[in-house]
Amino acid sequence: MHESPTAGGRGLDALGAITDAVEAGAGLPEILRAAARALDASLVLIDRSATVLAVAARSPADERSLMRDGEGVTTIELKVADASVGTLRMRARERTPDASLLRLVCTLIASEMERTRAPERASEEAATSFQRAVLAGDIADGDDLVARGKELGTDLAVGGTVVVVRAHPRKATEDDWRRRLLALALRGARSVASGSIGSPNANDAGQIVLLVPDPQGEAGRRVSSAILRELESGLPGFAFAIGRSRHAADPLELKRAADEALLAVNVVQGDPERTELAFTDTGTYQLLLPYMSDPAELRRFYDETVRPLVAYDEQYETDLLGTLSTFLECDANVNATAARLFTHRHTIRYRFERVRELTGLDVSSTDGREKLSLGLKAMRVLGIAAPRGPATEPGAEGGRVPR
Repeated sequence: MHESPTAGGRGLDALGAITDAVEAGAGLPEILRAAARALDASLVLIDRSATVLAVAARSPADERSLMRDGEGVTTIELKVADASVGTLRMRARERTPDASLLRLVCTLIASEMERTRAPERASEEAATSFQRAVLAGDIADGDDLVARGKELGTDLAVGGTVVVVRAHPRKATEDDWRRRLLALALRGARSVASGSIGSPNANDAGQIVLLVPDPQGEAGRRVSSAILRELESGLPGFAFAIGRSRHAADPLELKRAADEALLAVNVVQGDPERTELAFTDTGTYQLLLPYMSDPAELRRFYDETVRPLVAYDEQYETDLLGTLSTFLECDANVNATAARLFTHRHTIRYRFERVRELTGLDVSSTDGREKLSLGLKAMRVLGIAAPRGPATEPGAEGGRVPR
C-alpha cells in the first residue's frame, strides 16, 4: 500500500526539518524531535556508553516505557562506517514508518552523533588515560600531575578520593549493562564532584574505578551515596559493592588510595548486610593493605590456610568455609554457631574435624583460629568469592557426600 501524495509531502517536509536542524547546529534534542515528527514515533537516543542524549516522547510514562524496552519498542543500532555510535529506541504511534525513510533518518542522526560526540570521546579517552597513570603511580612529579589534571577539568591540587564500584546481575540480563554501569556511576559522581573521572577495570568491565577531586575530604562519602542511588534506580536486579579510600591530601598518594578502595570493595562484597564500605571501617583488614600492590604473599597465606576448604566446598557442595566464618564471628562459641546456622552442635564439631584434616589447623587452639581468621581475611582482600554450597548433610555426617 502506497502513501498518499499528501502523506508523502508531510514526510518530505518533516525530513526537511531534520536537515534544517542539522545544518543550523540545533543540537541532538531538536534533531530527535524533528525525527519523531518525520517518523510519527516516540524516540530515545542513547550513545554507545549507554548515556541518554535526547528524548522525544509523548509523556514521562511513554519515556519510561521506551527506556525499559516496553511493548512495541524497537531498538535500532546506529552506525557510521560499520562502527556503532549508539542506539535509537522507537515506538511507532499510528503505523510502522516507511523502511527507506527510517533508514535515512537513522543515517542522519548517526552522522550528527559522530560529529558532535567525537571531541567529547577524545576528551574522555584522555581523562581515562590520565586517571590510570595517576592510580598506577606513573606520574612522579606532583606539580605535573596537578597541571595535567587541570587541563582535563580535574583539580587535584588538594588531593582526592578513589571509589571502586562493582555490580553483579542477579539474573541473566542484556549485554550492554556494563556500559550502563559506567554511565550511571559517572553521573552520580559528577553530581557531587564535577571533575570526577571514571573508567572500567581493564580486566573486568563490571568494576568501575573513579578518581574524585575532594578538597575537604567529604566528597568521597557523598559520591558513594549518589552513585548507589543512581545504580539502584538505573540497574534494578543487580547486586552492588562500593568501596572508597581515605582522602589523599597529597595527589601522589592517590596510588595508595586506589589500593585502599579496592581492599574496601573486596571486603564489603563478602558482607551480605552492607553495600558501601570506607577503608577506615575495614578494621583489622587495614593491616593487609601493604600487600595490595603485590598480593603474592597474601595468595601464599590463603593457599596455606583456607584454600583447601574452598576446594572441598566447591567439590562436595558443603559449607565448611561458611561454618568457620560464622564460628569466628560468634567468638569461637560452638553453641552460638549452631544456633545461628540452625544445626546441631555435633554437626558443627564434625565440620571442624574436617577443617583440621584439610588444613592441619585446629579451631580449638588460639594459633589455629588466628591463622584461619587471617586466611579468610586474605581471601576477601584478594576478592576471591566464597563458594556457598548447600550443607544438607544430616546430623554428624556434616561434609560427607554419598558416593
